[in-house]
Amino acid sequence: MSLKIPIETSARHIHVSQEDFEQLFGPGTRLNYTKELSQPGQYACKERLTVIGPKGRFEKVILLGPFRPATQVEISVTDARRLGIPSVIRQSGDIAGTPGCTLVGPHGKVELKEGVIVAKRHIHMTPIDALRAHVKDNDIVFVITTSYERSLIFSDVVVRVSPKFALSMHVDTDEANAFANEDNPTGVILKLFDGHTYNLQTWADELQSGINRGV
Repeated sequence: MSLKIPIETSARHIHVSQEDFEQLFGPGTRLNYTKELSQPGQYACKERLTVIGPKGRFEKVILLGPFRPATQVEISVTDARRLGIPSVIRQSGDIAGTPGCTLVGPHGKVELKEGVIVAKRHIHMTPIDALRAHVKDNDIVFVITTSYERSLIFSDVVVRVSPKFALSMHVDTDEANAFANEDNPTGVILKLFDGHTYNLQTWADELQSGINRGV
């Protein structure tokens, strides 16, 4: 039986370094916990920031804790267009060469030279989950969603394995709007063609060519 993976929608948010946080909220300030998130040790904070790009802004963007070594802003492709910055798809933490933005808080502002990403869709799982799903860390897979009447297949999904994780797949708001019409959507892994769309397309083209030759 396939492992059913809960699919969670990750709206725009900010992971902040302690140095940037104190510049935005004042020296000696700390993150104020409001609620725990699905991944162990991760939590939502009371603090909010304004994110500004060349063409637009977002007010009251939530901060997630704990502090990170470098500040990172995660948005959707639609958000990037509204801000007027390129939509660069990366895994969390891989921010070299990504666009920047301006962050404004109650005490000051930070001009980020880089750090704005569209998070690559990914699955968090424990080593036991990985054994059950026959995958390993950094595998690329397809995920078939089970949302009623709007099901689809996600390609290029990164598997991230750690004993510190809890099982869930994270998609952004654009991706969620494409399929999710249920309160608790799930998906199952399809491990074919290295999880890449172009490999699936090549196979489909070859299959269709064979069918056409036989007609």
